[in-house]
Amino acid sequence: MNATKSDDRRAAIIERLADHVLAHGLIASSLRPLAKAAGTSDRMLLYYFTDKADIIAATLQKIAERLVVLLMEVAAPGPLPLPALKRHYVSFMFEDRFWPYMCVWLELASRAGRGDPLYMPIAAQIGQGFLALGASQLQSDNRESDAARLLVAIEGMVLIHAIGLPEVVADSLGAEGAAR
Repeated sequence: MNATKSDDRRAAIIERLADHVLAHGLIASSLRPLAKAAGTSDRMLLYYFTDKADIIAATLQKIAERLVVLLMEVAAPGPLPLPALKRHYVSFMFEDRFWPYMCVWLELASRAGRGDPLYMPIAAQIGQGFLALGASQLQSDNRESDAARLLVAIEGMVLIHAIGLPEVVADSLGAEGAAR
């Protein structure tokens, strides 16, 4: 198999793996279920990747790329003050097309929080990306601080929503708007 066909096959496998993890979470990311989702054997999966860590890293990178595309589709129309940008994010983050990404993010953050050396750098990189995205959309004299406030607020809302308390998210917004 030449390099181009091998690269194309690897890219197709990563797409299927991303679909699988978005549908079933990181909990379903042992080698056999991943191979099945990719339409191959676990041995062939390891032909395309160095090891399981390489598989997970490539899959999470693809998921992050997809999320960035979705976020660009709903980007704020221009720089907004912190309360308005927070309302903007809340207006879509609980939608069906975004929620699987939020669930994977929660799993990733949990594993990083437990000190897993595979997930810690990936989570930190994605978190830095969220901060940069927020800062780029803020109308503020303190973009970095306000981006941090935005990230903390949004992540808190995602966690509270995930544990089944969407009304608490809505209450936290008060007059700012309500979560679904």
